[in-house]
Amino acid sequence: MNITVYLGAFGGSDPAFAAAVDELGAWIGKSGHSLIYGGSETGLMGRLALSALAAGAEVTGVEPRFFVEQEVQCDQLTRLIVTEDMPQRKAKMIELGQAFIAMPGGTGTLEEISEVMSLVSLKKLNAPCILYNLNGYYDSLKALLSRMIAAGLSTPERQKGIYFARSLAEIEEILARD
Repeated sequence: MNITVYLGAFGGSDPAFAAAVDELGAWIGKSGHSLIYGGSETGLMGRLALSALAAGAEVTGVEPRFFVEQEVQCDQLTRLIVTEDMPQRKAKMIELGQAFIAMPGGTGTLEEISEVMSLVSLKKLNAPCILYNLNGYYDSLKALLSRMIAAGLSTPERQKGIYFARSLAEIEEILARD
């Protein structure tokens, strides 16, 4: 399975982020899955790529040209796809993915997983969308989605396929049944 993962280009201040990224990368490789991610060598992104590669996974990075010109791409990847801009990068990452996971990240991570959430809710993408709610990182987003339903602006049916997982074990369960 091609698993597209969105996550921070920074390392973050919580040591649990790095440990969870290492665990996810190792699991992707040991389980025979492939990783699709943003292509950078920095922060949590680079750490995920290296842990997946070390565990035997094929790793495809999708990097816009301006990042390649800044030389932030990871050079050890199985494959690097260079796009002209961020919208093409997002489209390619969605095209290649069969499941989508958002690890803790910044505004870019939020923007990318929001598009996946929207496509899943519109039934234009039939793939699990998992927010790794490590240490409650995505609690506010989970509450917002519930508030949308309570306010009559969304429905449980529209949000079917969007999951919040607190651990890798929960991610594995979601992927096994979805």
